[in-house]
Amino acid sequence: MNTERSHERPGATFGIGSLPHRSVSEALDFVWSSTDIVTIPSLPRRSPAEGMIAQALVGIEGVSVGQYGGISVDVAHLDVDQFITTDLESDSYGAFKEFLDEFAQRNIRDVSTVKWQFVGPVTLGAALLRLGLEPEIAFPLALQAVRSHVLALEEEVTRVCGDATQIIVLDEPSLAEALEPGYCVGVEYIIDLISGALAAVEPRNISGVHCCASIDWGVLLATGANIISVPVPNANNQEEMSEMLVAASRISDHLAHGGHIAWGAVRTDGPISINPERSWKLLMESMCALVQAGVSADLLRRRSYVTPACGLGTHADGVAERVFALAQKLSEKVADESTVSRLTQG
Repeated sequence: MNTERSHERPGATFGIGSLPHRSVSEALDFVWSSTDIVTIPSLPRRSPAEGMIAQALVGIEGVSVGQYGGISVDVAHLDVDQFITTDLESDSYGAFKEFLDEFAQRNIRDVSTVKWQFVGPVTLGAALLRLGLEPEIAFPLALQAVRSHVLALEEEVTRVCGDATQIIVLDEPSLAEALEPGYCVGVEYIIDLISGALAAVEPRNISGVHCCASIDWGVLLATGANIISVPVPNANNQEEMSEMLVAASRISDHLAHGGHIAWGAVRTDGPISINPERSWKLLMESMCALVQAGVSADLLRRRSYVTPACGLGTHADGVAERVFALAQKLSEKVADESTVSRLTQG
């Protein structure tokens, strides 16, 4: 677990998931100005090939992705041990490549951290199940694909961005479904899948797992990810709060050993507020509950990031601007030294 390379202030912001922009140049202008930690964008509205599943399937022999995102599989040509290439010239990596090209052209020297995300093996495996593959093929193939692409993209970012620390987050929207009783694989297998994919992240960089659903915190923590990225629990939802507080001691250990929490503090699944007060109240209620359960207020503040709860690919560009503006306001509140005393007082 990387504990030393991230020096951003408490509550620093970064992006989660995809953006709604159809123009790569407009998206790049947005990511350079909207967050503390610049986030390499993914733009599925620009091209269906840039959707998280389609992107991960590029380079797998026996799998083809059509112009409009349709996927077909030739089972006879699948090999879970095959070498999977990452073609940055393909349409699937259009925004990723343009970001790196612009980074090189700007000759940027003062960027200490760059964040990007990739689909996780559980979500990719679930997509392969829906295409008709058996679990014993779908999940090993998904793990191989995620590891291969993460290794290749990580190397390319290092080549262009040099010593900048990379925050590499696996996006797992299907994780909650996979943890339901009766799923085709067990919880330990799910944890091993994610841990195996995270192992592709070099020790000098920072690994993370994001799930935008209410989730078992213990499972996320068991993956070994440095950053646990989750929506802020709703204090009025007893189940969500209980799921977090049951894991309080493990969260305390996670933070004490250099781990972080990326709080999805601005909800994106309903009307977007025009001010940060409600989001701030929910964030403080969750953080105070953890402090009352024994988590260090100082560590909790210093090792927290602030993000949107989920990606914004289905929203309008203006909504994305408002969401990130709200996240920035919340970030400034977390960075305020008085937050520690507020947490301690509950």
